Amino acid sequence: MGDCPVSEKVIFTIDCKDVILREFIMADLNSFHSLTWQPEIHEYLPGWNVSKEQRKDWFINYEIPENKRFLDAVSKGKDMGDLRLRLGIILKETGEFIGWCCSGLKDELPSPNREIMYAISKDHRGKGYTTQASQGMITYLFENTNVETLSAIALLNNTPSNRVIQKCGFNFQAIIEIDNKQYNYYKLDKKDWIR
Repeated sequence: MGDCPVSEKVIFTIDCKDVILREFIMADLNSFHSLTWQPEIHEYLPGWNVSKEQRKDWFINYEIPENKRFLDAVSKGKDMGDLRLRLGIILKETGEFIGWCCSGLKDELPSPNREIMYAISKDHRGKGYTTQASQGMITYLFENTNVETLSAIALLNNTPSNRVIQKCGFNFQAIIEIDNKQYNYYKLDKKDWIR
């Protein structure tokens, strides 16, 4: 149609210490798909390891367009509602797509329920990258949107994820059950984060 808004040419990023959070681009598809099949990831994120065709469909028709709608709403000072933001974790040193950090509503959690969630390649664990990415996402949401409270959950036995959540300042609320699995449920209020 000849209608090419500038926002589609500009790639949204959040600069962190050793990593960059970047909105998904089509070139990420293969790396993203491969990561979802790492046992260390799909053990804690069941349902993310779908076929390549399904992942491509979601990427093209849902994930990338929804990021654009989220970022557009924020840039215009509008409420992003139930839109999700999905950002790749890119290692600055190499430009490699090593994981993702996302934010969206989680219906299973008490309201307000905008969640932060993440995953990182088995090859890049224990280096602080997930904490950096999560802190970058938290800062972005609290400084640029009307979000006042964030949530996070982690399976009880997912020690690294629980540690990241705690390092980011989230406060433990309760053990909750979702789909017959027990999770630690955490919250972070903007007023506490500002301190």
